Amino acid sequence: MSSASEFVDRPDRVARLSIFRRFISTPSGAIALAVFLLVVAVALLAPWISPQDPNYVDLANTKAPPSAEHWLGGDTSGRDVLSRLIWGAQTTLLGAAITIMTAALAGIPTGIAAGYFGGSADRGLSWLSDAVQAIPGMIILLVVAAGTRSNFVILMATVGVFMAPGYFRIARSTTMTIAHEPYIDAARVAGLGNTRIIFRHIFPGIYAPIIIQTALAAGISMGIQAGLQFLGVGSSNTPSWGAMMNEGFRFMLTNPLLLLWPSAALGVTIAALAIMGSTLADLVRMKAPVQSRGAASRLAAMQTPSSENFVCSPEACAVRIEELRVFYGPGIAEKEVVKGISFDVRPGEVLGIVGESGSGKSQTVFSLLDLLPQGGRYEAKGLWVSGRPVHVLSARERTKLLGSEIAYIPQEPMSNLDPSFKIGHQLTEPLRHTFGKSRAEADRLARALLARVGIADVDRVMQSYPHQISGGMAQRVLIAGAISGKPSVLLADEPTTALDVTVQAEVLELLRELQEEFGMALVLVTHNFGVVADICDRVIVMREGIVVETGEVNAIFDGAKQPYTRELIAATLDDCEGRRELDAIYHSAGNKERHYAATGGGKQ
Repeated sequence: MSSASEFVDRPDRVARLSIFRRFISTPSGAIALAVFLLVVAVALLAPWISPQDPNYVDLANTKAPPSAEHWLGGDTSGRDVLSRLIWGAQTTLLGAAITIMTAALAGIPTGIAAGYFGGSADRGLSWLSDAVQAIPGMIILLVVAAGTRSNFVILMATVGVFMAPGYFRIARSTTMTIAHEPYIDAARVAGLGNTRIIFRHIFPGIYAPIIIQTALAAGISMGIQAGLQFLGVGSSNTPSWGAMMNEGFRFMLTNPLLLLWPSAALGVTIAALAIMGSTLADLVRMKAPVQSRGAASRLAAMQTPSSENFVCSPEACAVRIEELRVFYGPGIAEKEVVKGISFDVRPGEVLGIVGESGSGKSQTVFSLLDLLPQGGRYEAKGLWVSGRPVHVLSARERTKLLGSEIAYIPQEPMSNLDPSFKIGHQLTEPLRHTFGKSRAEADRLARALLARVGIADVDRVMQSYPHQISGGMAQRVLIAGAISGKPSVLLADEPTTALDVTVQAEVLELLRELQEEFGMALVLVTHNFGVVADICDRVIVMREGIVVETGEVNAIFDGAKQPYTRELIAATLDDCEGRRELDAIYHSAGNKERHYAATGGGKQ
């Protein structure tokens, strides 16, 4: 059976293409890039497009105005201004390149090391970065210029050292965030060394902000370079925009054009770099879809058309999702994990979302709750809960829907209960602060809810901490908390995965009873088609972020259209006994054992 990944381009390559396409489709980004590329082209082609040697002196051209022979006129020594301006672009870009390379080589590795290893490495490297920032840079640059006889390379490398703390801070802060992600711990447990983890897992997450920093730092380095040359640091035989500005400044009143041309060239170049950096930053924060046009069309061919997924109008649905997409990752490394799915749920209906791990089931639920983990974001053409358009509500209005209109049951019961508080407090707190119940009324309702979900010893559970109850009890507590606000939609994300197999059937039966009793729509996420067969009315089959099949449960079981769906059904474990059946077997076995002992162990 073919996988959906066979039809999708590599996410990292697609992401880069998407960022570039969005960048050039932005007027500011396209214009800034065009200007910068023009300056680069002028610098590279200087030997061929320069009208004259930049140091050729023609005394007849001294302070000459623009003419057909000398388009921008002559300087105070009789040299052609246009030629020196063209060659000055080469000098300026070379100096910026030396500065950026030095700053990146000094700042990025040390920032990654500080953020990744922490401890004394972080303290020492951070102290060093702070010390570099505290040094008066201009004084050191003047000393270096005097000591090296204004060696251009050494001088610009020194500027790079002073710009390294900017790279250090960005690399350190981003690395610290990534280094605490669970997948980094998993890589360590898998035996990967620090070097491989840094290059394969850390660096792909930091190069997006590094690119932005580079665009901004390049403009700053050009300004510093021009400032040094304006102060007379450097050789007069080397054409540069800063030296031309120095000369123009001295004759600004008598020949202002000498100051205009280099100032305009420097200003336009720095502005282009600044606009490129800010535009890239906006695009990274915006994080638009990263899917290529070809991949989108191929996925659309596999996925059920949106119009066929809907069974009710947005206002009449308990839940309706149109073209939901979920993205993870920083900037141009962003990956799309849910790829434009659409479906709806009728009031009082039980919808199952089934698929293997990584198919995007839980990400869909987290998007509905607006609770995606750090680094994730979603976008959708439309989201409706109980007929209300969530996509047009403010963040505060969406928060008010949680608990009252839409509730959630997680798959890890223990991790969703605060170990610092008793069960009773955790159940009554939302009732009091969200629904305005009094202390006594909240306590009474909490006890009634615990009894309703099948907990016999309510008093003991109310006074217990989470570690003092079993996983099955903890899941029942979470179910009680979820239904306390009488929501119209209940989202259950694999609610039986962390439970013993003998408890799973009871929890599923309880969910079905509560759904019917409260008239809720139940969205059940699972990887087990047996669970779907037990309690669901309709099912959505997902794989690799797309919907591959949807329909009524009976119809899917009788004649699934997709091979993947048929494989999921075939992989379902049937005939598993629940606790009641196992208890009956156990007691029956116990009676036989007692009878066996009473008869002398079977001896004749």
